[in-house]
Amino acid sequence: MIQIEQTTYTTQDGNTVIVLTPAGRLDITTAWQFRLKLQECISKLSHHVVVNLGQVNFIDSSGLTSLVAGMRDADKVKGSFRICNVHPEAKLVFEVTMMDTVFEIFETEEEALEGVPRSIAS
Repeated sequence: MIQIEQTTYTTQDGNTVIVLTPAGRLDITTAWQFRLKLQECISKLSHHVVVNLGQVNFIDSSGLTSLVAGMRDADKVKGSFRICNVHPEAKLVFEVTMMDTVFEIFETEEEALEGVPRSIAS
């Protein structure tokens, strides 16, 4: 079981953005739950999602797959999918797999909500 905090924001231009903050490990045992939560948010609540990974200290290929699937879901509905605050332990996985070039990754949640991309490597 993975704990996922959910917060809703309204941007200055009136868009609703859902911020999901999972905690713990995003691996083969928890990725499916996270995937379902992403699907639910994108299909029912908002086409715009920010995933705050500050409390995720481990990501495996299943976790990355759930993030890619969420990004694709958001793309299909002309939404946005952003990642922020990547935990130092998880940052290496993004860099090694070159997924840091695939996702819009921001240093902070505030920057992700504002929509100004910044490289994960900075």
